[in-house]
Amino acid sequence: MKMKHIKHLISLLLILLIAEACSEKTNHQKEGTEKISKTDSIIDSLINSMSIEQKIGQMTQINIDVISKGEVYKLKSPHEIDSLKLDVAVNKYYVGSVLNAAGYPFSRQHWEKIITTIQKKATSQGSKIPIIYGIDAIHGANYTVGATLFPQQIALAATWNPNVVENAASITAYDVSASGIPWNFSPVLDLARQPLWGRFYETFGEDVYLAKTMGKAFVNGYQGNDAKHPHKVAACLKHYVGYSFPLSGKDRTPAWIPNRVLKEYFLPTFKTAVEEGAMSIMVNSGEVNGIPVHASHELLTKVLRDELGFKGVVLTDWEDIIKLYKDHHIASNMKEAVHLAINAGIDMSMTPNDYSFNDALIELVKEGKIKETRLDESVRRILIMKQKLGLFETPFPNFNEYPDFGSEKHISQSLNAAKEAITLVKNESILPLSIEKKILVTGPGANSLNYMNGGWTHTWQGDETIYNTPGKNTIQESLKLLSPNVTYMEGSSLDSNINTAETLKEAENHDVVIICLAEDPAAEGPADINSLDFPKAQQNLVRELHKAGKPIVVVTTTARPRILREIEPFMNAILIGYLPGDEGGTAIAETIFGLNNPSGKLPFTYPKYQGLNITYDHKHTEKTNRFLGQTSSLSDYDAKFKGTVYQWNFGYGLSYSSFEYSELKLDKKSYAKSDTIKIEVTLTNNSDIEGSEVVQAFCSDLVASITPSVKRLRSFKKIKLKPNENKRVKLKIPVKELAFVGIENKWIVESGDFTLSVGDLMTNFSVNE
Repeated sequence: MKMKHIKHLISLLLILLIAEACSEKTNHQKEGTEKISKTDSIIDSLINSMSIEQKIGQMTQINIDVISKGEVYKLKSPHEIDSLKLDVAVNKYYVGSVLNAAGYPFSRQHWEKIITTIQKKATSQGSKIPIIYGIDAIHGANYTVGATLFPQQIALAATWNPNVVENAASITAYDVSASGIPWNFSPVLDLARQPLWGRFYETFGEDVYLAKTMGKAFVNGYQGNDAKHPHKVAACLKHYVGYSFPLSGKDRTPAWIPNRVLKEYFLPTFKTAVEEGAMSIMVNSGEVNGIPVHASHELLTKVLRDELGFKGVVLTDWEDIIKLYKDHHIASNMKEAVHLAINAGIDMSMTPNDYSFNDALIELVKEGKIKETRLDESVRRILIMKQKLGLFETPFPNFNEYPDFGSEKHISQSLNAAKEAITLVKNESILPLSIEKKILVTGPGANSLNYMNGGWTHTWQGDETIYNTPGKNTIQESLKLLSPNVTYMEGSSLDSNINTAETLKEAENHDVVIICLAEDPAAEGPADINSLDFPKAQQNLVRELHKAGKPIVVVTTTARPRILREIEPFMNAILIGYLPGDEGGTAIAETIFGLNNPSGKLPFTYPKYQGLNITYDHKHTEKTNRFLGQTSSLSDYDAKFKGTVYQWNFGYGLSYSSFEYSELKLDKKSYAKSDTIKIEVTLTNNSDIEGSEVVQAFCSDLVASITPSVKRLRSFKKIKLKPNENKRVKLKIPVKELAFVGIENKWIVESGDFTLSVGDLMTNFSVNE
């Protein structure tokens, strides 16, 4: 009788959802209001009709391997769903979610078969509730054959263009939806302030304001105004919180972050995305201040729920409840680990390769150690997310609704993103090159799609060439398409010499040498490195080719900044390509030949020394124009360190155009704490080349009760100017953006004097009580 009642309630819910959808079209109502509705009431009734086992099933997410033919991590090929295993998942454990591909990308046709098979089973048997499928589509739908791949997040941040970022997310959502998947585990909202950390490239950089602005754009691109739209997906914010700042620089190792720093630097990106309506959050796999975040009631409930107001689904990362006892040693077994995680605030467990979570949680509830009402809280959030995504109405997507999948229209957006990301950091009047020049291109990055894409590209690590997108061109191939005067030689691999001596000899017959430096594609722990230095083979390639006496242009395609200090003097021009994706070769070649005017700006401070990791928003005692605060006369040994301790500052980037800032004005000189600062500045393109410039507004708090940063980014806008054109650019900064976390660990805006800097211009203002 209970199963019939559940089926009846789901039917009522479906009818009501269709009715509400019609009503919304009639009344033009926007989804997302927090009112008690008939839908909420039916969801509550549905929850009340479910057994403990069914509720816990909704809180369970399993890997596709668990329901596929073969063994976990050793599936049979070609991939196929195992009907007996699927029956166990649906009818014994009532699983609510499935994730992942089988280690390689599937065609849309195979995704259709997978999703249809799972949903037919889930909606007709077990709890009769649609399963929500999730995937890591990190820079495009990387697990779907033929999808458009975009630059990685760090490159998107370098565009300093929220519209580009939102378009990338929107097209990714389109392609993920075209695969029948409604839930994407993205974006990463961790701050990149530790470049040894392997997931640096998955972030939007080191700055709070830039990252929260881009994160907001990403969430909007994924979810839009109506996540039920067949081209939209649920966003999942990663990795809440402090994940990116491990003391050791190694993935999933301890972070020690004072509460004030956590609140001021690491929480705002999540807060902004929560306010934008993000539906889910994935939890930091590591620990913060000695407490694994998966077991932190403080962070998962008090901060996330009570302070930030998050109402969506909190998902674990891979095996992270298991790791509470196997790795973190705060529990003696799975049962204790589950008890800690559920009481901390976890809604759904990415177990994901067995049903140990289910078995343990069933025991805990039946023993009275966890209340069934606690399950109800999580299940309600999960069902509401499914409802918001339209899964009750449309568990089977219409796979014919995606005519633009892999289209030239989408590919052009990826190319534009790669072009806008490219950052010119040095140019001794070498670039752009004439196609008449005889060019030698070499280096490990010159002939590899994998080195341009990085991890999470068709496979987890992104290192298997057999899955590369057909028809995409490497850097050397793209250069040859634009000029008949290009020669390619390998030079070196990532870490060993191939034919450097022969390449040097060949360089003597050319006008310019282009050296492409790179690093291994990797993801998560395998992407951690012990040194930021380029491997010796690549450094040696630069040194040797310098002996030819020809101008050298260096292109880097790396997951993070790699030290260039000792070889930078041998370079006449340097382009930072980040990880530009499938269209990176074309974007780099067009930039080298002047068909694209570089407009990217660094989203991080580019380090100069291995042991000096200083972000742009450092404190005054870390001033970079003297040796670490030393005020006495320097010894000869220390003198070589005098000067800037970074290679290039955050926000830096050159152009083929020449821009001038003038006439910086504020609407007034004194502001109340409720005011908005209105800024105007004239930007002039003093060149014959159309170009784009990012107008950046930094504020410096001159005196504060907590030692202030030397400056903080507070606003920016990307402006395109025709040759010799000027524009009056307007920016706004709400005074509340000047707030910091004070002595009492609360956000405050203090009265006092500030300096505003835009370009090379500065002016002062004050904030009053």
